[in-house]
Amino acid sequence: MKLQHLVIIFFTLLCSSIFSQTPDNYKSEREKIFDLVHTKLKVDFNFFDKTMNGEAWVTLKPHYYDANKVVLDANTMIISEVKLNEKNLNFIYNDFDLEIVLPKTYTKNQEFTLYIKYLSQPEKVKDRGSKAITDAKGLYFINTDGFDKNKTAQIWTQGETQANSAWFPTIDAPNQKMTQEIEITVPNKYATLSNGALINQIKKGKNRTDHWKLDKKHAPYLAFIGVGEFEIIKDNYKNIPIDYYVEKEYAPYAKEIFGLTPEMIGFFETKLGVDFPWNKYSQIVVRDYVSGAMENTTAVVHGEQAYQKPGQLIDNNIQENTIAHEIFHHWFGNLVTSESWSNLALNESFANYSEYLWREYKYGKVNAEMHLFDQVEAYKNAQDAKNKSLVRFTYDDREDLFDLVSYNKGGAILHMLRKVVGDKAFFEGLKQYLTKYQYQSAEVHQLRLVFEELTGKDLNWFFNQWFYGAGHPDIQVSYDYNTLRKTVTVNLFQLQAGYFQFPISIDVFEGSKKTRHTVFVDAKDASFTFPYKSQPNLIQINSDNNLICDLNENKILSDYIFQLKHADNFVHRREALLEVVKKQEEKDAFNAVVEALNDQSYKIRILALENIDLINKFSKRDAINKIINIANNDKKTLVQASAIGTLGKLIDVELIPIFEKALETKSYSVLGRALVSMYYVDKEKALKKSKTLPDEVRKILATPLTRIFIEEKDDSELPFIAKSVVSGMFLSNDEPTKILFKSAFKQISESNNTEAIQNVVDDMVVKGKQYKGFNFDKVAINLMRNMVNDQKKADKPNREKNIAIIKAAMAKLL
Repeated sequence: MKLQHLVIIFFTLLCSSIFSQTPDNYKSEREKIFDLVHTKLKVDFNFFDKTMNGEAWVTLKPHYYDANKVVLDANTMIISEVKLNEKNLNFIYNDFDLEIVLPKTYTKNQEFTLYIKYLSQPEKVKDRGSKAITDAKGLYFINTDGFDKNKTAQIWTQGETQANSAWFPTIDAPNQKMTQEIEITVPNKYATLSNGALINQIKKGKNRTDHWKLDKKHAPYLAFIGVGEFEIIKDNYKNIPIDYYVEKEYAPYAKEIFGLTPEMIGFFETKLGVDFPWNKYSQIVVRDYVSGAMENTTAVVHGEQAYQKPGQLIDNNIQENTIAHEIFHHWFGNLVTSESWSNLALNESFANYSEYLWREYKYGKVNAEMHLFDQVEAYKNAQDAKNKSLVRFTYDDREDLFDLVSYNKGGAILHMLRKVVGDKAFFEGLKQYLTKYQYQSAEVHQLRLVFEELTGKDLNWFFNQWFYGAGHPDIQVSYDYNTLRKTVTVNLFQLQAGYFQFPISIDVFEGSKKTRHTVFVDAKDASFTFPYKSQPNLIQINSDNNLICDLNENKILSDYIFQLKHADNFVHRREALLEVVKKQEEKDAFNAVVEALNDQSYKIRILALENIDLINKFSKRDAINKIINIANNDKKTLVQASAIGTLGKLIDVELIPIFEKALETKSYSVLGRALVSMYYVDKEKALKKSKTLPDEVRKILATPLTRIFIEEKDDSELPFIAKSVVSGMFLSNDEPTKILFKSAFKQISESNNTEAIQNVVDDMVVKGKQYKGFNFDKVAINLMRNMVNDQKKADKPNREKNIAIIKAAMAKLL
C-alpha cells in the first residue's frame, strides 16, 4: 500500500502546482499485517482508583503474508496473562506495544483468538490531544472519587483518533474493521451503553452485568462504553430503537433536544438511497466531555452543551447541527471509514456537509445559506487554514487534522462538487460509493473514481486543487461596459499564486429582472461578455455563493443598497447591509436598513437591528414602531430579543409596557434582553424580577444578570456571578461578554465577599482539572495568584480568610 500511495503523491505533484507535499515525511496508511475479526471484552471498574479490570478475546487473521508474531496496541496497561487455546504465550510489552509470539505460523485467513487479561490505567496514559479533543486517555472516570458533590459519577470512553487502545488491546487503526461484544459489570444503580444491541442483563447482588453486541463491522476507534445514572428516553424510527440517555433533570426535555433524530435518519436514508445500516441508535450526554460529540457506532456521545431547557430550545436548539452531523457519520465514517487519518475528509467533511443538507431540507434555502456562510467564514478566519490541503499526507500529529479545513472547508468543497456534477449525479455517486465500500475503508481517490465512472467526467482537476491543494481563489473583479453594443465584460483576475479552475455564477440585474450566467474559469485572468437591454443596476459575482473565494470589487453606496434589496443569496445581502449601515446619515441608506428589518433571513433582521442608528434620523418614529412590532411579533424569538435590546438603547419610559410583556416570555433570550432594557428605565422592576427568577433560570441568564448586578454594584449577588465568571471569560465566543466577565472577576477578586471568592476558586479548580489538556490548570493558578495580590492590597475584615481559601484552591492544582 505504501508504494501505491507514493505513486499517487507523485502523480498529484505533477498535476497540481498548488500541492506541495513530499514523500519525505509522508504518513502512510497503517500496514495490514493482521486483520481484526472480532473483539470480546469483559470489564469492571475500580471507581476510586480510576482503573478498569479487563479480559479481552481478540480474534485475528493474517492479512496476506504468513506470520508467527502479532503486535497489538495497548497503552499503559498492566498485562497479566496472554493465552491462546488455554496455553500461556510469551510476550514483550513496553507500555505501548504488546508483542506476542504465536505458537505456530498462521496463513492468510486462518483465524485465531488471543486471550488477554489486563488492567487499564487511563490516568497514567501519556498522549497529546488536539484542539477538538483535549486529551487521549481513552477511558474517563468523572467524579468517581466523589470530589464534586454537585456532580454524579460517570465513566465513558473516547476512542478517536487512537485512544481506545488505552482500555482494550487492539490494532488501533482506522483501516481495521471488527465485530464486537462487551460485557460491562457495574453497580445496579448505573445504566450502561455500548455499541449494538443489549443482549441481556444479569444481576448478581449489588452488581449487574450488561452484555452488548455489535454484529456488523466497524473501526476500533468507534467502540464505546458509557456508565452513569441516566434516564433512558425511548423513541424509534421504523423498527430501529432510538434511545436518549440523559440525567434525570433533563429527562422531560430529552425529546425536545433530540426528538428530530428519527426524521433526520429518514431524511438521510432517502437522500442517500442507502438504508440506515445499524440495528439501533442511542445518544448519551456526559459530563466533562473532551470534545463536542463523537459518532461511536450506534452509541453517540454528546457533551453537556446538549442539555437545554425549553426556554433555550424555543430560541435555538444549539445541538441540532451536531445531532445531524453524528447521524450522518453512520454512513460516512462508520459504514465506510477513511483508510488513514490523511483521508479524514471522507469522514468529517461529509458529516459537516450533512448539516447543510438537513437545514436545506428542514428549514429551506435561506437557512442553509446562513449555515454555509458561517462555516466558510470560520475556515477563512482560522489561523494558517489557507496553507493546508484537505487531504494531508504530511503532518506533525494526526490530531491536528481535526481542524476547520477538514470540517468546514471540506463541507463547502462537497457543496461545490455537487454543483460540478449536478444534484442527481452527486447523490447517485454517494450511493454507489457507500454501497461499493460498505463495512470497508476507503481513500479519497476511490471517491473520485466512483464519480468519474458514473458521470464520464475527468474530475482530477477538481480533486487535485480542492482535496489535495490548499487555499482558495482571491479574485479581483472589474467591469467594462460597451454602451453602443450594450454589453458588459466581467474581468476576473486571480491574485493568489497559481490559479484555480472553477465554474462561477454571475447575475446581471436590469432593474429587478435578473439573468444568471454560469461560466467556467480556466485561467488566471478570464473575461466574459454578456448582453443587456438596459444599463445593469448590479452585477453579482458568485451569485449562488457556491465557490469558496474572496472577491475584491469597487462598489458605491447605491450598488450596495440595490444589492441589499435584490441579491438572491444571504451572503450578498449581508455584505451589502454591513456597508450600508456605515452611511446611515444618508436617507436612502437609513431607509434601506429599515427595509432590511423585513428580510427573509432572521440573521439579516438581527444585523439590521443591531446596527440601526435611531439618533436624529429620518422617519425615526416609523422605524421605532416597526421595531416595536418586531419585538412583539417576529416569528423568531432571537429577532424579538434583538429588537428588545435595540429599544432598550433609547432609554424611553414609554417603552416600559413592551419590556413588561417581554418579561413574561417563555424565551430566555427575550427575557435576558428585557431585563437589561428594563433596568435602564425602571431599575426596581428589573432588579425585583432578576432576584426572584428560579435558580435554574438565573444560571442560564448569567450574562444579562451579571451586566445588571455589576453595574448596580450589588455585592450580595457576587456569589451568583462567581459561578459563571470563568466560563464567561474563557468559553464565550462573544468579545463584549468576555470583557463583562473580566470586569466581574476583578470585582470579585478585590471584594471582601468570602462566598464569592470560594465559588470562583472552586470553579477554577474544577475547570483546571477538566481542561488540563489546554493548560487551563496553569491559567487558573496564575489567576489565583493575582487574586492573592488583590486581597493583600485590600484592608478588609475577611482578607486573611480569603487568601487562605485561594491558596488552598491553588494547592489542588499544583
